[in-house]
Amino acid sequence: MSETALIFVDVETTGTRATRDRITEIAALKVVNGELVDRWTSLIYPECKVPGQITQLTGISDDMLVDAPRFVHIAESFREWLGDGQLVAHNARFDYSFLRNEFKRAGQDYRASLICTLRLSRRIAPQERQHNLKALLNRYGITPTRHHRAEDDVDALWSLWQAWQVEHSDEAWQRLLGDERRHRTLPAHLDSAQLEGLPACPGVYLFYGHNRLPLYVGKSINLRSRVLGHFQRDHQDDKEMRLAQQVQHIEWEETAGDLGAQLREAQLVKTLMPIMNRQLRKQRKLTTWHWAEGADHPELLSGNALTQPLGGTLYGLFRNAREAKNALRAIAEEHQLCPRVLGLEKGKGRCFANQVGKCRGACNGQETIAAHTQRAQEALTQLQVNVWPWPGSIAIEEKSAGATASAWHVVRQWCYLGSATSFNNAQTLADTPASFDVDSYRILNRFLRYPEQHGLTVTPL
Repeated sequence: MSETALIFVDVETTGTRATRDRITEIAALKVVNGELVDRWTSLIYPECKVPGQITQLTGISDDMLVDAPRFVHIAESFREWLGDGQLVAHNARFDYSFLRNEFKRAGQDYRASLICTLRLSRRIAPQERQHNLKALLNRYGITPTRHHRAEDDVDALWSLWQAWQVEHSDEAWQRLLGDERRHRTLPAHLDSAQLEGLPACPGVYLFYGHNRLPLYVGKSINLRSRVLGHFQRDHQDDKEMRLAQQVQHIEWEETAGDLGAQLREAQLVKTLMPIMNRQLRKQRKLTTWHWAEGADHPELLSGNALTQPLGGTLYGLFRNAREAKNALRAIAEEHQLCPRVLGLEKGKGRCFANQVGKCRGACNGQETIAAHTQRAQEALTQLQVNVWPWPGSIAIEEKSAGATASAWHVVRQWCYLGSATSFNNAQTLADTPASFDVDSYRILNRFLRYPEQHGLTVTPL
């Protein structure tokens, strides 16, 4: 009985985003029982312009593709030619992601098992630093006619495969292939041994690229499931594809539960500034509206006001003064409040909004200031910021079903000061200096609104 065909494949594309960029060239070799039995090669019209830098790299220009078939026109015959063959490619998930997306556009759900020769090379020669195709071909004395052309690269890949088979016994070769198949969903540059101890418990994880460049920080109540999940969706998500292409090292920290994981994630993102955490990594200087007791209008303050024991009420957290004023102005218009009394415009007497029927007249005595103040504060309730309800620092005890131990998270004036493994150690963190962080505030506000529902115990320090 013949073994499943191996399909050596290489694609050239208009870019690196499998969901949006397109294939410009395909070359594939069909190998059965160690013998090359067929090949498929074709330029593909990508239905878009080829970027200049891609033409410079591959030599494939728009003029060369004018008469080439669209993928949809060759999809059915190519799918039949592929059969149930196992795909072999260098950095296989890249080529596979592009093929899956092209077939999807053609109305077909193409799936295949993979062998990645980049990952296989790392197993064969872990002492070597370079595992790109050009470096491997140089190492084995294989000279392709052209680099970055699909047919030449796939022929070179087949020659490399044969060279590997010569230098390994059949038993050793099959063992290498077996290991590769077991870890076929993992990124090519990631050592599978790093994931062996990944626990199914709450925590944070850190993805690093070349030279330990921080790529991404994430959190989950199940670290193992979440980390492995990143590598299941790379064919349909550009961000996941970039992560899979670049990640070379993974670290993780276990936490006592979801609260600890979220707080630690926000803290690590601000510290490490990973390139793919664009939202959380922003150090935002916020503003807020403070309505002091007895005042007839709010005052704009820095977001650091949340860490101060102010009287009165705080409304909203805004990125800048302009955003804060626009929000207050919108509420004023909706509730016919006076922009002049609120301090949004200068002047005396009747405001313009009153003249056009959009202010009830607090500016000229038609409405009392007291009535206007009450209406304004009621309208602003939707933006009210929770004032810190404790006299000082607190320790939040957390332990989830999946965690191995409890933790005490220490917080003061909505600022996360750190976590400890015992209450006594938590007390030593009570006076730790900290600055206000809006992400930590929002996390804490959610959990502390109903702490018992999250299995948390709050103790003042």
